[in-house]
Amino acid sequence: MLTADTKPDKAFDARITTGETPVISLVNVSKSFGSFRAIEDMNLSIRPQEKVVIIGPSGSAKTTVLRLMMTLETPTDGRVEFEGQLLGCGWKDGKAIAKNPDIRKLRSNIGMVFQQFNLFPHLTAIENVMESLIYNQKKTKDEAYRIAEEMFARVGMQLKNDSYPAQLSGGQQQRVAVARALVLHPTLMLFDEVTSALDPESVGEILRLIRDLAKEINMGMVIVTHEMDFARKIADRVVFMDQGKIVEIGPPEDLLDNPTNPRTIKFLNALAYR
Repeated sequence: MLTADTKPDKAFDARITTGETPVISLVNVSKSFGSFRAIEDMNLSIRPQEKVVIIGPSGSAKTTVLRLMMTLETPTDGRVEFEGQLLGCGWKDGKAIAKNPDIRKLRSNIGMVFQQFNLFPHLTAIENVMESLIYNQKKTKDEAYRIAEEMFARVGMQLKNDSYPAQLSGGQQQRVAVARALVLHPTLMLFDEVTSALDPESVGEILRLIRDLAKEINMGMVIVTHEMDFARKIADRVVFMDQGKIVEIGPPEDLLDNPTNPRTIKFLNALAYR
C-alpha cells in the first residue's frame, strides 16, 4: 500500500503491473482555480475494467478528479490520457500540448453520473436516454427507443418509460441517469457521490444497482463515495485523498482495515468505521 511518502500511483501503474495501457491516466496533473491550487502533481492510472473508489473529506478535490477525466475541467499542468491518447488539452514544461482532434470520439467512451440527476425536465424518462443515442450515435428515433427500452429493463425502470422527471422519486431519477450514461456502452464509468441526494432506502437500491453492473459489465469504474461498506465490496483499489493529493492507495482490505497514514486513520475513525 502506498502513502504520501511514495510516488502516488507508481507501483500500481497499469503499464507496469499488467502490460496493458491504462483506460485513463492523470499524469503529473495539477489544477488551479484562480490562486487556489485544488490538485497538486497527481499521478493516477486506472486499469481496463478496474473498479477504483475515491474517498476523502469534503473539499479534497475528489469531484475535480472526475471532472478532469470527463474533460469538464482542463489541467493547469500535466495531462489526462485515455487509452494512451491525450484527452483534451495538456501542459508540459509550461507549454500547452496541442488539443487532440479526436477528443469527442474519445470522450464518447466515458460515461458520468452526477450527484444531481441533471435530467431534462421537459423530456420523458426514456426520451432523456434516447437523446444521447440520437445526437451522439445518430440513431433513428425507433432504434434509440428500442435500445433505451432494453437499458431501462436492465436498471429496473421498464414501467416508467413515459414518466417525466418530476413524477419520479430521487432513486428513480438516478436510475434514469445511470441508464443514460450506460446506453452508449462506455469503456469507463464515473460516479460522483450518486447517493448524496437520496433517501436511505434509495441509497441502498442505487448502490446495489452499481454493484450488480460492476459484476455484469466489463468496464472500468471510478466511484467517489462516502459509503465505506460499498467501497469494500466493489473496489479493486481505494484511493484516499486530502487537500488535493493522494495520501494513501491500496486494496480495500488494506486501506480500510489497516491504513498506515495518520490522516487516513483519522478520517476513517471520524466515520466510526474502525
